[in-house]
Amino acid sequence: MVLEVAILDVIPGQEAEYEAAFAEAAPIIASMPGYRSHQLKHCVEKVNRYILLVEWETLEDHTEGFRKSSAYQDWKRLLHHFYDPFPTVEHYVELEMESTHDNDCSGIDS
Repeated sequence: MVLEVAILDVIPGQEAEYEAAFAEAAPIIASMPGYRSHQLKHCVEKVNRYILLVEWETLEDHTEGFRKSSAYQDWKRLLHHFYDPFPTVEHYVELEMESTHDNDCSGIDS
C-alpha cells in the first residue's frame, strides 16, 4: 500500500467552495483502479489549509493510472484552480519493523 500525502493551501475565503467542489470530485478518485481510501482533513491553525491522504495499491496506480486518465482532467477542472501555491504531493510506504519485545506482561507488576 502507498499513501499519497498532499498539503493543500486553498485561496483564502474560498474554503466553502473548495469543500463543495471536493465533494463533487471525490467519486472521481474513488472510481480509479488501485484506489483504496481517502481522507480530506481541515487544518485547525490555518483555516485555508487541508491535507489529503489517499491510499493506493501501488505508486503507479496514482502516478500512471489516475494522473494519466481522462478522469484526472475532470479532477483538475474541479479542484486545481483553488490552490495557491500548487501542492506538493509525496508518497509514503509503511516500514517493516520487527518488534524488539514480546507482549507477555506476566513479569510486570500492576
